[in-house]
Parts: sequence; C-alpha cells; structure tokens
Amino acid sequence: MEELPVTDDRFPGATILEFDGKYPQIADSAFIAPGARIIGDVTIGPEASVWYNCVLRGDIHRIEVGARSNVQDGSVFHVEGPRPDTDGEPTVIGEDCVIGHMAVVHGCQLANRAFVGMGAVAMDGARIAEGGMLGAGALLSPNKKIGPGEIWIGRPAKYYKTQDEAQIAKIKFQTERYCKLAQRHLAELRGATS
Repeated sequence: MEELPVTDDRFPGATILEFDGKYPQIADSAFIAPGARIIGDVTIGPEASVWYNCVLRGDIHRIEVGARSNVQDGSVFHVEGPRPDTDGEPTVIGEDCVIGHMAVVHGCQLANRAFVGMGAVAMDGARIAEGGMLGAGALLSPNKKIGPGEIWIGRPAKYYKTQDEAQIAKIKFQTERYCKLAQRHLAELRGATS
C-alpha cells in the first residue's frame, strides 16, 4: 500500500492533509508530534502543541486551537457538520487551554484557559467558559455549559465546585510546562533526523 503524502516538512512524521480544498494552517512555532493527523480546515496557533497520535479532522466544519494550548496524546477532535436543522458546530479551543490525554472534543467551544481532563468527552454544542474545567473521565452532554472557573465531573458531568486560586495556578503551570516540553521534544526529534 502506498503511503499518504506528508505535506508539511516542518512536522516530520505527522500527517498534514488537505481536504476538500482546505489545508491546515499551522503556526511556525507550533509543535505537531509524529503520528499526529491534522486534516482539512484546521488552524493551530503559535506555541500550541498537538501530541503523539492525536487526530484533528476538520472535514465537515472547522477546528481552531489557540496559542499555547496543548492537545495531549491520543486525543480526538472532530466537528458537527451542517444539517437541515443547524449550521453545524465547529470545535474552537481558546488560548492557554489544556486537553488531557485521550480526550474527545466534538463540535464544542472552550474559552481561554479552559481544561478538559484525561479521557473526558465534550459533545456537540457544549461550551466551557474561561477557566472552566471538565474533570477526568467526565462526559459533557450536548449543549451543556460550564461557567467561568467551574469544575464539572461525572457521567453525565454536573457542577462540582468553583476553582480556587491554587487550582488556577496549577493549570497555568501545566500550560507553561507543555510549551517548554514541546520545544524539548522538537529539539530531540530534529537531533534524531539530522
């Protein structure tokens, strides 16, 4: 079987594909790990990182990942396309967001500094306000809204409490750590291919 063309030399080992005339727009300072799949109408901002074996498939609507946000290993982003009753739902991630390992983010929107925990699922039309958190393993049902700084947990997710300053500082630390870690991985990968 013939290999798919890898169309962006900046990110060796990642698959970056055009779909339906739309090619992913990725900032030069972003990190896209080997094994990641970025397809179609996807925009990735400065210093954002998409880690190993993630899939961001913008084939029937758009996906945006804001500056310094990180999408951790094995996560899947997709969208809800237009239907007779709706224009569909893009997936829009603000700046400085943390998306934990193996999360599924589908047709929803996260404001700046939002957090989606490991293995969590955020569904069509859901919204997470600035600094809001969807806990690990939680399921945010369609059209549910997490308010600013709120933590929601469970399946289905329900309000648990509002974050304190210590929790907000941990998320900020996590974002900064992933920006630095992405640069270290990039340096290792470049060293391995030179």
